[in-house]
Amino acid sequence: MKDKTDLPNEIAYWALDVNSALHQVSSSQDGLSSDEASRRVKKHTSIKPGKESAVLLLFRGLFKSPVTILLMLACILSFFLGDRANAVIIILIVLCGNILSFWQEHSAGNAVARLLGIVRVTATILRDNLEKEIPMEQVVIGDVVILNAGDIIPADCLIIDSNVLFVDEAAFTGETFPVEKFAGIVSQDTVLANRTNSLLMGSHVISGTARALVIKTGAATEFGKISENLKSPQELTAFEIGIKKFSYLLMQITMLLVIAIFAMNVFLEKPPLESFLFTLAIAIGLTPQLLPAIITVNLSRGARNMAARQVIVKRLNSIENFGSMDVLCSDKTGTLTEGKAKVFQGTNCFGNENAKILELAHINASLQQGYKNPIDEAITEMDLPESSLAVRLGEIPYDFIRKRLTLQVSFNGKIWMITKGAVNQVLSICSNAENETGEIVKLDLISDKIEHTYQYFSGQGYRTLAVAYKEIVTEEPVHKEDENDMVFAGFITLYDAPKKGISETISNLGALGINLKVITGDNLLVAKNLGIQIGIKNARVLSGDELKHISDQALVHRAVRTDIFAEVEPNQKERIILALKKAGKVVGYVGDGVNDASALHAGDVGISVNTAVDVAREAADIVLLDHDLNVLIEGVKEGRRTFANTQKYIFMATSANFGNMFSMAGASMFLTFLPLLPRQILLTNLLTDFPALAISTDEVDEEWIKKPRRWDITFIKKFMIVFGLLSSVFDYVTFAVLLRYLKATEAQFQTGWFMESVVSATIVVLVIRTRKPFFASKPGRYLLMATLAVTMIILLIPFLPLAGSFGFVALPASFYFTITSILAAYILSAELLKHWFYKK
Repeated sequence: MKDKTDLPNEIAYWALDVNSALHQVSSSQDGLSSDEASRRVKKHTSIKPGKESAVLLLFRGLFKSPVTILLMLACILSFFLGDRANAVIIILIVLCGNILSFWQEHSAGNAVARLLGIVRVTATILRDNLEKEIPMEQVVIGDVVILNAGDIIPADCLIIDSNVLFVDEAAFTGETFPVEKFAGIVSQDTVLANRTNSLLMGSHVISGTARALVIKTGAATEFGKISENLKSPQELTAFEIGIKKFSYLLMQITMLLVIAIFAMNVFLEKPPLESFLFTLAIAIGLTPQLLPAIITVNLSRGARNMAARQVIVKRLNSIENFGSMDVLCSDKTGTLTEGKAKVFQGTNCFGNENAKILELAHINASLQQGYKNPIDEAITEMDLPESSLAVRLGEIPYDFIRKRLTLQVSFNGKIWMITKGAVNQVLSICSNAENETGEIVKLDLISDKIEHTYQYFSGQGYRTLAVAYKEIVTEEPVHKEDENDMVFAGFITLYDAPKKGISETISNLGALGINLKVITGDNLLVAKNLGIQIGIKNARVLSGDELKHISDQALVHRAVRTDIFAEVEPNQKERIILALKKAGKVVGYVGDGVNDASALHAGDVGISVNTAVDVAREAADIVLLDHDLNVLIEGVKEGRRTFANTQKYIFMATSANFGNMFSMAGASMFLTFLPLLPRQILLTNLLTDFPALAISTDEVDEEWIKKPRRWDITFIKKFMIVFGLLSSVFDYVTFAVLLRYLKATEAQFQTGWFMESVVSATIVVLVIRTRKPFFASKPGRYLLMATLAVTMIILLIPFLPLAGSFGFVALPASFYFTITSILAAYILSAELLKHWFYKK
């Protein structure tokens, strides 16, 4: 028997009635049973596993470096030419470095996966005829999904029933405004944009409610097809761009040195195979092999530390942008204010208190069945027993286009339409109003007084809504077309107090170099009043209406100078963010509502909260477990610590490696033997990188945290050349002392320089990790322990059993004394040079 959950890909489900579709997927309007759903979950997974496990792919990826591949080929060649010991040692060193990198990246990936589990996107479905909330990836064909405003559509669905449902399908159709959806049948050849009875995975509900039948999941959905056909890479973050530029810099330097060194060694008639291995080893030495592991370890540790501070990182590379952020855009509700609306009073058109207004607003808010926002909840909390006698007959839910909600009710023996919403939107459907004595008069007679009262309340910082009503004679459900000729009754005012200490928090953001900009849909006067309360002095305000008349180019300049954007529409939020980015700012956006999704996606760092609607959490890079800007401040500091520790490794690796390899290249020109054997060079690189694994735990000076920082390739290049040349100067001093003063043999020379090279590169980290004198900045415990451990290993390495295999020999005491003196002079010189370098 054919399994009816195996729908043919070409089925036009939008052309089916609900009963036929239910039959096709073997389901009912009560949903699936838990047992049947479990069976379908096992059979139909949303994400198909690859042929290879993630672990194997990660391990294989570590061997994709061109230099590593060349080195492995050279090892094979060396093996067949009889130098098997050399080949085995080099392979072991390469394996050791790659296994260490693999272990660090794999552990970091597991840690981040555990953190992401905290912010999973869920869907509400019917199972066993009960509403249940499950992870979105567990939704299967035949499920009945319950949808409300803010929900992400978890699969391609057919609508069973709906109540004034508006859905944002811009990702599929390019249509800016939400589209209305309803149950029904459309023809089989209907294009995607006109399938009014269908819902697409990845779109989201703007307003209204619905029940829908899941028809397709995963790769079979329209979203899945787009994902398969258009696997475009995600836009690079500033951090990734910095890494890319840094890699190009290393490639250029490496290619120049490698070509020059190999050509010179061949010219001097040194063994070609040995010269080739030596050249490749230098290339490896110039390349910070553990850079991917160091970056991943730093970022994952930063993510764990931020999680401890109630900040969940969904995308690791966003941490750097978080630390580099210099503009933070935020809605006001819940972030700058308590987020808990409270009713102040109900007044007539003249601003006088009126209990009737509260009663009308209470009926409207308490009986509506759509998306209840904090304003509705605040109104519903009022104790008004009389309004509980009203009976709901119909509803025109709130949406972002009309900005009002209308209820059809039976109350006091009559049928009424009661509307509550934005003042201008309610006024637009009124032709009459109540005067001061409660009589109904033409709206034009008192429109000036209504406007004056509205401006007064808004100027005092109150959220002001209008209430209107009209008596009707029918119990038939009302529609949007019936919203006309209503009576404007008055206002209901609410307030949302600024959060305690918010002025200090904003001041702290400013001290970190972050400029706060408020973007709100509230009216201009409320926004101005809030700016005064939270300490934004002489706030420059721009309204949504003004935005409509400003070109994109002009907005780039205007946005930077504006403090508060008021009366802003959802699509304008994204435009503001993009303008700030074009002005060269790293922009963070805090949002938790349905209308924040596009702005969250547009920002360099999208920041949401764990209590946000699904679509906002899905679009965010960072999720706060506490809706508090103080939590955000701690996250920014941690992001800057993470970036600082990554930069420390870059400084250490580039300067030390460049200096050593430059020295090695020069030495190979005048020495009759190789200054270091290829296996010794690789061991040098491995041992100098080992302490760097502890850099992620290092203490960070306060100056790294005080202001945003970005990648500066020019600065890195200068640092590499200046400190690399200093390292090289002391290398040549070491050469001269070993050859002329200590009369070292070939093996003694290689052992002595190996020790000086590794110890100097290891200890100098303690100097260049800070701009302060090294003794005035305490390093992290693990970094210090790793540095001392490597130093001890190097001093003892000539006496270890494997020393001979690497070409090392025991050195007389005079060698140790001399090398220690050179190291002391090098550290002192590095400290003095650092002071001069940063002063310049």
